[in-house]
Amino acid sequence: MSQSPEDVVSSPKAIQHYNIGNDFYQLWLDESLTYSCPLWDGPNDTLHAAQLRKLDYHATNAKAIGAARVLDIGCGWGSMMERLVNVHGVQHAVGLTLSQEQADLVKARNLPRSSVLLSHWHDHRPEEKYDAIISIGAFEHFVHIDENREQRVRSYRKFFTHCRELLKPGGMMSLQTTVYEMMDQLDPFITSRIWPEAQLPRLVEMIEAMDYVFEVVKIDNHKEHYERALIEWANRLAAKRDEAIKVTSTEIVDDYLRYLKMSAKAYRVNGFSLQRLGLRALPAR
Repeated sequence: MSQSPEDVVSSPKAIQHYNIGNDFYQLWLDESLTYSCPLWDGPNDTLHAAQLRKLDYHATNAKAIGAARVLDIGCGWGSMMERLVNVHGVQHAVGLTLSQEQADLVKARNLPRSSVLLSHWHDHRPEEKYDAIISIGAFEHFVHIDENREQRVRSYRKFFTHCRELLKPGGMMSLQTTVYEMMDQLDPFITSRIWPEAQLPRLVEMIEAMDYVFEVVKIDNHKEHYERALIEWANRLAAKRDEAIKVTSTEIVDDYLRYLKMSAKAYRVNGFSLQRLGLRALPAR
């Protein structure tokens, strides 16, 4: 039986780029292995410091500091989880990813009071509710590229409703995502070579989808932070090009260099923006 577009959810194919190999990403990301927009502080800031500052921002935004249970949806290689348990006193951090490579690395880190699950958000049904949810750079993969606006809003609403069900009453969520501004579709190169199935949201679609589900407490637009990060990543990858080719291929390295430079330009010309939102769960009606 075929699926209608509104029944299609992101699959492991949507994040297949994370399975290129951890060695590849370790060459050009910072030492925390954080592959999302940092939070810079001045022209002399380092990438690693900016990434840690971003993680602290989300811990504060979600009111996760000292919390009993925190969920990280799209946990990557575990930098947010590590920060939560080692710095912010979280008693138990749970991370969700669809990437086996990421899950294996998180497990290998042996983080205290943490668990990582190879699971889609809509399949996650924990026995205990969470005090806070953090999701950084995963929302771009939560709808299918073929969905129209009405279908996207419906899909986003399912996500927000499910997150509310996972939270204790009044619990907070900190969400970070790229959104469309002056553009309305991704370049075919990106959807075919880097992000298959992915589709960016518009902020208005997100706000509509969370109506009566979450209260918007805070919104920050930090697009200039992402442009700077993408340029730095491209420069770091170019400097390690020969090593990167050895662990992947010339084609993959050239694709990524092109993707990083294209994306930086999209932020510079207002095609994309980077939104960070603080959301409070509302009671179900």
